[in-house]
Amino acid sequence: MSDLLIPLEVVGALVALLVVLIAVFIARRRFLTRYTGTFECSLRTSTDTLGKGWVLGLARYEADRIEWFRVFDLSWRPRRVLRRGDVHVRERRHPRGPEAFAVMAGSVIVRCADEHGPLELAMSDPSYTGFASWLESAPPGQNVSVA
Repeated sequence: MSDLLIPLEVVGALVALLVVLIAVFIARRRFLTRYTGTFECSLRTSTDTLGKGWVLGLARYEADRIEWFRVFDLSWRPRRVLRRGDVHVRERRHPRGPEAFAVMAGSVIVRCADEHGPLELAMSDPSYTGFASWLESAPPGQNVSVA
């Protein structure tokens, strides 16, 4: 009988760990989205292969930057920070080929560059409108380009 308790205790501990992990994911997402100005935004930095390298995330507007967080991550810190004065929009397009399956339905892909190099953002059309408005509303003297 005691031989059966050890595997049950291990299974119980694993289930409890899974429940805690799910609760942390939910709490993190609720914390990140409680502010206004948060939107779903996929990101990829390797723009060589069409449709590969996309990471699902959330972006949040701050005063002079956008903070980007991975959805499936436990970190409370942003993975990428886009500063308004450093972001240059090169192109806006719709997903094509395998990209249509890699990003959310109805997304617009925005090819940008910042101090870290080229990147692409996939967001909804209304989110792109907000993104372009945020870039254009930069204080005087900042070099801002929007496609």
